Amino acid sequence: MPLAALREILAAAGVDASDLPEISGADPVVRTRYRVGTAGAAALAALGLAAARFGELRGLPRQRVAVDLRAAAASLRSARYLRIGGRPPPPQWDPLSGFFPVRDGWISIHCNFPNHRNAALEVLQAEANRQEAEKKSAAWYGEPLEDAIHAAGGCAGFVRSAAEWQRHAQAQAVAARPLIEIVRVADAPPERVSKGARPLEGIRVLDLTRVLAGPTCARSLAEHGADVLKISAAHLADSGPMDVDTGIGKLSARLDLRSGDDRAKLERLVAESDVFSQSYRPGTLAARGFSAEALAALRPGIVCVSLSAWDTTGPWRARRGFDSIVQSVSGMAALSARDGRPQYLPVSAIDYVSGYLMAFGATVALERRAREGGSWLVRVALARVGQWIADRGILPQNTLDEVPAELPDQELQALMAEMETPAGTIRYLRPVVRLSHTPPHWSRPPVPLGTHAAAWP
Repeated sequence: MPLAALREILAAAGVDASDLPEISGADPVVRTRYRVGTAGAAALAALGLAAARFGELRGLPRQRVAVDLRAAAASLRSARYLRIGGRPPPPQWDPLSGFFPVRDGWISIHCNFPNHRNAALEVLQAEANRQEAEKKSAAWYGEPLEDAIHAAGGCAGFVRSAAEWQRHAQAQAVAARPLIEIVRVADAPPERVSKGARPLEGIRVLDLTRVLAGPTCARSLAEHGADVLKISAAHLADSGPMDVDTGIGKLSARLDLRSGDDRAKLERLVAESDVFSQSYRPGTLAARGFSAEALAALRPGIVCVSLSAWDTTGPWRARRGFDSIVQSVSGMAALSARDGRPQYLPVSAIDYVSGYLMAFGATVALERRAREGGSWLVRVALARVGQWIADRGILPQNTLDEVPAELPDQELQALMAEMETPAGTIRYLRPVVRLSHTPPHWSRPPVPLGTHAAAWP
């Protein structure tokens, strides 16, 4: 099953599927009927294979690549295992985020960012009080409330069954799209790859992403030696402790792209970079002058990685979206319901698998740049990845009866490592992919957002 999933990923990217990595273990690992371990292990194996093959261009020996499926499943809730100074971080979920009753079922409302919370409360005409907000939501039908919250600048998803979602125009648009898209967007000469001790050593990655999937992409590139500079902005909400977990291996600077001076700084960074990864809504960065075509003009040979929620076609193509919202609209939350109330999966599988696929696509594009030249665009969409995870098949309910809520402590501790950071000693989940010659690891500690100058060291 995991190797079949891996072959699908490689086929979608047009990558040779001979000499596949070893994937050990099987689902279920966590309490969900979705084969999330299979999906995570396959995506990580694809990344490991791409990194090893790119390393061969640098003079590194051919490597054995292996992934443990149980460790891959654990990685899909990596932030859960983070400890800062021996303590777990505070809750990341806003008290107003989650499922609300509506006249025809349930709706998931995202309130983890203040602007999204305010938009939802404005539509509901409610104060920041869960009981009052639920009373107001119960007077609405689900789809009109979903539309109204998005129109107000918020983010919500009416809970549908899988069959209901498959009949939706957006689901049909998503189903017609590839799992991952790697396209040449401009010409550029091939770029010779210098010798290196690690597969991605010296590759410079600009990380203009937020929340989880996008930051996971850049962190995954860093574990194979890439230099990553995260670019955030002081006026945008951050993700709190999650930024510590996804910030491992990265430098961090602030730029405000509403400022001409800061846009010019970003242009100078682009000119010296290899990968530009972004997860803003479609068209947002293009409006600031950073479309894939503009980036290719600034830096011929650039690899642009773009994450969207709903892909590039369909009525929702410009809508906001998150892992939890995709779960809600697509049938995942409905299938996971307990006592009639929908539930989120116990792991953020859509986010993490999307991040791993983004990193895989970036590495494949870097190899193509080295061999044939060109500037490249890699596209991944949360909704398409969610569909692919569901397509792995649904486990029978009785297979979960004896699955523990957590990995055994001894098994989990073997997956952990420690690092000194400005916030103190952190304990974190180590990289899951195993390479026989260049074991993945992070060489930089996470730092507070904006710690560094907006410049390459």
